[in-house]
Amino acid sequence: MHRSALIGLMLALAGAISTPAQSRCAPTAADIEGPFYKPNAPGREATGQGLVVSGVVRSAVDCAPIKDARVEWWQANPGGEYDDAHRGMQLTGDGGAYRFATDFPPSYSGRPSHIHFKVFAPGYRSLTTQLYPTGGQSVLVFDLVLRKE
Repeated sequence: MHRSALIGLMLALAGAISTPAQSRCAPTAADIEGPFYKPNAPGREATGQGLVVSGVVRSAVDCAPIKDARVEWWQANPGGEYDDAHRGMQLTGDGGAYRFATDFPPSYSGRPSHIHFKVFAPGYRSLTTQLYPTGGQSVLVFDLVLRKE
């Protein structure tokens, strides 16, 4: 084997050894909770219609789906006010998936359209974040990636 081929093989093997760090999922960025969060949102599949939001709750360690994660969401109603009808919760199953239908959130008081999320899972740090849909969207995929405790 030529020396350059041997060096290339050694570099390839070194790259293979370091790839597990590359398979990690980037944790979802935290965002403000705001003043309208209420714990114990009711279990629902819909808080309106016109926008479908779905995703998978995953571990930042290995991107594996997280079963039994509690995904809560809340948002302003079409009139720009927060109400109990626009609060919901789902527990993820084996595949870590959640899916709900809702009204497209309006912008209000200078804030862009947004949906708040709070996610809890045993052995993981809780996450509070927001999703910012843009006009014309009717289907959104929003994976939520959690850090281990």
